Amino acid sequence: MLHEDTAPGYGQRLREDVAAQGTTPLIGVYDMYSASIAAEHYNGMFVSGFGFAASYYGLPDIGFIAWPDMVAFVERLRGAFPQHHLLVDIDDGYVDPEVACHVVRRLERIGASGVILEDQKRPRRCGHADGKQVLPLEEYLEKLDQVLAARTDLVVVARTDATEESDILLRAEALAATDADIVLVDGVRSEEWIRRIRRVVGDKPLLFNQIAGGKSPRLSLSELGELGVDVAIYSTPCLFAAHRAMDEALARLKVADGRLPAPAEDSPQIGVRESTELLERNIARPRRREAVGA
Repeated sequence: MLHEDTAPGYGQRLREDVAAQGTTPLIGVYDMYSASIAAEHYNGMFVSGFGFAASYYGLPDIGFIAWPDMVAFVERLRGAFPQHHLLVDIDDGYVDPEVACHVVRRLERIGASGVILEDQKRPRRCGHADGKQVLPLEEYLEKLDQVLAARTDLVVVARTDATEESDILLRAEALAATDADIVLVDGVRSEEWIRRIRRVVGDKPLLFNQIAGGKSPRLSLSELGELGVDVAIYSTPCLFAAHRAMDEALARLKVADGRLPAPAEDSPQIGVRESTELLERNIARPRRREAVGA
């Protein structure tokens, strides 16, 4: 019969990595293929709302995601990547606290490592877009408390999208005082503001969101570590790289009158064999649970 393994839960494993020295990177993925490539390079993934809205719906990140679609995607990810961290963007918890708690319980049961819950009100925006509005702090804290009570092992990241300077620090300090595991202030505009936020959150782990074309500075993991950042999520490197590569490949195909390009000597070709080998590894990865004889 099946026995639970004795290894730490997914949430605890993520906590342990976050507590270790340095900044833990989590790479944004938007579908199973991008996750397959990310898994070759990093042991942690961020299930990006921006990427999922773009890939699954073909829509911008302004609140279109339905929670059953996100849960189904995370379930597929966990099946293929049993050893990787999976931090999931659940936006505002899909509006209602009751829905947020239900989603958190569902995600924990299928093996998510953690979730990010933001304090935006509808209509919501990407964290690096203009026009964001936030809930009254007490209303968000009440929703956050309910989510924290609904989880057992799951990591919870408390996120604020405040843009007014005094409100940023007020909310960061308030979020750090809760039982949330990690604090995220999205859209931080400078290294000095990272330092200010680091001071007000005290010993609470701090997360930094990097997105190409966003409002935050481009910083290395070493630089983030020196600033006291414990986790870095990279929301869109796979999505934006795929956008550029597909656009360029199809433009070349059109110029070549539909003739596929010859393999380049200075670059390995991606063809049927290479793609299949990548995907076969999703079947071969060891599970975290094993069947043993009764």
